[in-house]
Amino acid sequence: MFRIGKEESDAIAEVISRGQLFRHGDSACGHLGLVDKFEKEFAEKIGVNHALLNSGGGTSSLICALVGLGIGPGDEVIVPAYTFMATAVAVLAVGAIPVLAEIDDTLGIDPCDIEKKIGPNTKAVIPVHMLGIPSDMGSICSIAGKHRLKVVEDACQAAGGSFKDKRLGAWGDAGAFSFNAFKIISCGEGGALVSDDAALFERALIYHDSGITFRPLAKELTLPIFAGQQMRSTEIMGAIMRVQLQRLDGILSDLRRIKKKIMSELSDAQGIKFIRSNDLEGDCGVAVAFQFDSEKKARSFEKAPGVNGWLPIDSGRHVYCNWEPVMNKQIGAHQALNPYLLPQNQGLRMDYTKDMCPRSLDILSHAVIVNLNPDWTDTETNNLIAAFRAAGKEL
Repeated sequence: MFRIGKEESDAIAEVISRGQLFRHGDSACGHLGLVDKFEKEFAEKIGVNHALLNSGGGTSSLICALVGLGIGPGDEVIVPAYTFMATAVAVLAVGAIPVLAEIDDTLGIDPCDIEKKIGPNTKAVIPVHMLGIPSDMGSICSIAGKHRLKVVEDACQAAGGSFKDKRLGAWGDAGAFSFNAFKIISCGEGGALVSDDAALFERALIYHDSGITFRPLAKELTLPIFAGQQMRSTEIMGAIMRVQLQRLDGILSDLRRIKKKIMSELSDAQGIKFIRSNDLEGDCGVAVAFQFDSEKKARSFEKAPGVNGWLPIDSGRHVYCNWEPVMNKQIGAHQALNPYLLPQNQGLRMDYTKDMCPRSLDILSHAVIVNLNPDWTDTETNNLIAAFRAAGKEL
């Protein structure tokens, strides 16, 4: 989270003063309908017909998307080797099997490797816009269309980003966002599903609220109601997120301004090479990423005075070989519910090894990431540029 303040506090206070914290309520009794309003506003911002705010974060948003698509046991879903483990866990949560694909030099999933990893049981692919950097959605959607695959965008780190002037999350059949404390806009936890597909959205809506059969809106549903989970959001979440959404464009504008300044002033700097971008204008600007031809040079640059960088290979949780529960196939609280043991999944591709995506490990060990802050002054930005320039000269 980059910015939060009095406006959010005032919005929360208004909800509490009315005593209407539950998502559903009667406006005649003071219910403000803030979750409903946020969902409408967020859908408009992303450029889709439907949005669903939930309390379970990006993981639940991905799960709801996969449920909405009918993904389940017997299906494979392609996920990148560089992402938070939740991307793969969401696939397992619906009983399907994640198949790992390499990333390319943009730090996003490699479209060429997607095509190589497609098998007879592949039903979907989940591109992830890591660090707010857009994946190559044009190529990914073209491949998906050719092979009749569904696309679920993991835009958890990329709220408001875009590819070719179309918002991330709107390219695929569904998009998933996270609003936890580490994301661009946040209410501490929670997330959102977005989609243009009415049937997908309705299945996700039913799944995310185990009590939906008792809601007034149940009579408006066209699909049979099934017993789902409990991922409902609260009016307090809606209150915070409506204010955060108003801050989004300003946050992105300032992040992008700082990133463009850094890249412009270092365009001809000695020893400096930025990672390749699929769409620099659509990049959220939350970080600047450098590429080096060896891990030795990357670590030297990372440790240089004033750089304050980190290697993505060191992030642990975002590198597939550190996903111990997935690697060890320890999923669920009961073995009978472990997707890897389900009879429908026998014969699917689940032979994971820690060296199965060597190109990804190589790319991640040759890159340096520096997180940016939209509230940096010109002096702070200039000092960082100077540190980068000096570090590059030393390589």
